[in-house]
Amino acid sequence: MIVLGLILSVFAIGFFCWLLFTLAVYALPCFVGMTAAFAAYHHGYGVLESGVIGTPAGALTLAAGQFLFAWVRVPLLRAGIALLFAAPAAVAGYYATLGIAHIAMPHDTLSTVIAIIGAALVGATAWARMAINVPPAAAQGIQGGAAAPQFSLPAHS
Repeated sequence: MIVLGLILSVFAIGFFCWLLFTLAVYALPCFVGMTAAFAAYHHGYGVLESGVIGTPAGALTLAAGQFLFAWVRVPLLRAGIALLFAAPAAVAGYYATLGIAHIAMPHDTLSTVIAIIGAALVGATAWARMAINVPPAAAQGIQGGAAAPQFSLPAHS
């Protein structure tokens, strides 16, 4: 029974690490949505109404970030937009990795170093996922108002 518990623990930690890397890009929209919902709740709206206010705020943040990332062509501005999404993901990755490290080892400098490495990896993953979420038409580049040419292979007969 102990062996089964250890095996399931390893799979659970692996699943949560995969989940963290997959959902890291959504840290900023989640933060914005939760902040909007809490602000609405503290201004007298109910729990349901606060959720109705917070959900579109988070979705709009994600959509605006992806649109701006796809639309802006200046590399420095694109890096800034990606950094806006990667920084909260890195903070979330730091604390998630620190929590996992504290399960496996005592609270010392090594767990903090591992958490910093985890934060860098999660932040880099969120940065890369932000670049992946660019629609194909935007990634090809639209220049001068005309769409990029589409190439196709001739049909074999």
